[in-house]
Amino acid sequence: MVISDFVEPQPSPAYVTPQDLPHRPEASTARNVPVLGGYLERLPLAAVRNGLADFAEIWHHHRGNAPASLRESDMLTRRSFPMHGEAPFHSDSMIDFVRQHGAPAILAVWGLGVSEALLEACGESFIIYNSIDAPSLRVPPEVSQHFDLVITGAQWQSDEVEARHPGMQTAIMPIGPEFASPETFFPLAEIEKRFDVIYVAAAQPYKRHDVLLNALARSPRPLKALCVIGYGEDSDRLRHQAAERGLDVEFVGPPGVSHAEVNRLMNAARVGVVCGVDDGAPAILTEYMLAGLPVVANAELRCGLQYILPQTGIAVPGDRFEQGIIEALGRSDFSPRQTVLDRWTWPHSISKLADLIAPVPALRAQHAQLELV
Repeated sequence: MVISDFVEPQPSPAYVTPQDLPHRPEASTARNVPVLGGYLERLPLAAVRNGLADFAEIWHHHRGNAPASLRESDMLTRRSFPMHGEAPFHSDSMIDFVRQHGAPAILAVWGLGVSEALLEACGESFIIYNSIDAPSLRVPPEVSQHFDLVITGAQWQSDEVEARHPGMQTAIMPIGPEFASPETFFPLAEIEKRFDVIYVAAAQPYKRHDVLLNALARSPRPLKALCVIGYGEDSDRLRHQAAERGLDVEFVGPPGVSHAEVNRLMNAARVGVVCGVDDGAPAILTEYMLAGLPVVANAELRCGLQYILPQTGIAVPGDRFEQGIIEALGRSDFSPRQTVLDRWTWPHSISKLADLIAPVPALRAQHAQLELV
């Protein structure tokens, strides 16, 4: 089970009450589940495919009391529970659900986290945490002390976890780029390359769209860009700035588009960019690469530069970003998709995760026996 942050669920006839349990699939069916979707879906589905779990759930929080759960398949159910207060989020109904139906074998907590009360109710679960964004731990110590594993995006994040909780297990294996899905993102030969560059990112300040717009304005030759925005408060401002500066930028969204459409749009560009600095290791890094695009990343990006190799792209400072884009456009020696297939797709990462999880139940049992002596 994965718990992410707050969402506003949309009413749908397919929704069921949070108390409805998913159908448990046959093991043979579970082993064939496709690992598709975004970073929220790919880790739990990979766990099912690998045999770490029989089925998976993704839990969110929402305001209000309306039921908001959706059985997406035999292998994946999405639920949303009413929350009380601000982050780390607390939900009495979520805790009641755990007490009624039992805690998950694996509990993955993302982002702004959950209350200590829920983690105490899931005391027998293997608890994983990934902040997703640049801060290594976006939760207070009384919450983070319950984690069995903290997934980080860079060594400095692992060091921060160690400083707060000496001896806590960490792994530099950010869920977005590491659990890449070649079935979701792939080259489409029939798509015309209409854009020089594409940026798929939320319209929020930390994504640093200004780095791209400034690069387009400084470029010694015209560059045509596409910005794909799923959400964010800055989309109107970015459109206005691009038009005011006379830049050749096309915008799509918000609202966001499907993963299939994102893949199609990426295939319409020659280079993907990541402009942020104070960002986690964005999933889009390896998603661009799986679509066959080399990536130009801001050299100051705090998490994720390990994915920028000679085969996959270029890291360049923001004040010279246009130079990196032009260099990438002029090269033909990149092999981004094959490099991701060799290193960072979900089969590689779920095997590493399974190795990290395996010793914990035995250690817990040994500790319990010592307490009885």
